[in-house]
Amino acid sequence: MKNDVQIQQDVVEQLKLHPELKISEIGVCCKNGVVTLSGEVSTFAQKVIAERCAKKVSGVMAVAEDIQVGPFSPSRRTDPEIADAALNALKWNSAVQEEKIKIIVENGYVTLEGTATSAYERTQAEKSLEYLPLKGIFNLITLSCCATSELVKQQIEAAFQRRAVIDANGISVSVVGNKVVLRGVVRSNLERDDAAHTALAAPGIEEVENNIQVKTNTDLEGNSIPVM
Repeated sequence: MKNDVQIQQDVVEQLKLHPELKISEIGVCCKNGVVTLSGEVSTFAQKVIAERCAKKVSGVMAVAEDIQVGPFSPSRRTDPEIADAALNALKWNSAVQEEKIKIIVENGYVTLEGTATSAYERTQAEKSLEYLPLKGIFNLITLSCCATSELVKQQIEAAFQRRAVIDANGISVSVVGNKVVLRGVVRSNLERDDAAHTALAAPGIEEVENNIQVKTNTDLEGNSIPVM
């Protein structure tokens, strides 16, 4: 198991892989597997990239993100300009029903309100704005769909059948309230992740518990080898 020093070093190396980031602007510390990111960056997109980098590192149990976006310069957009850009960004995302979402901008911070049919749509609305010149996003979008568990289960299973990358026969689906539980065995981590993303897009679903295992082969010495 990695110690905190190793995890800290791995996070720093992961951040270095992204030319959008200046490692001198971001502080990284780790305690008991919890990574804290601090410092000041130029854009909100850089802040998001840094957080995602840290989450990808093995051994990281949680990420406490305390990165600040630097003050806007006179050349930065005004609140009305940011609002207009945010509206256009939502319109360009086919996964989002922009007419059901309200945008509020104050001092460079964007608040999203309204309703979405799935957690996937709610997340996509936020992701649409990541590369705009803003300081932060508050996502207050709520889910409006209340489909029955059996109907949602059928929709997810049908979606699996349509996805060529997913072996639907290897996955079982159960729905409890707004949570989906996936079990079974698939051929790769890509297939496992794709199944979770597909389930999260179902109406009314807010959480996916992914218990799918990746099929393994054995080498000549009997060691287990993940199939990628």
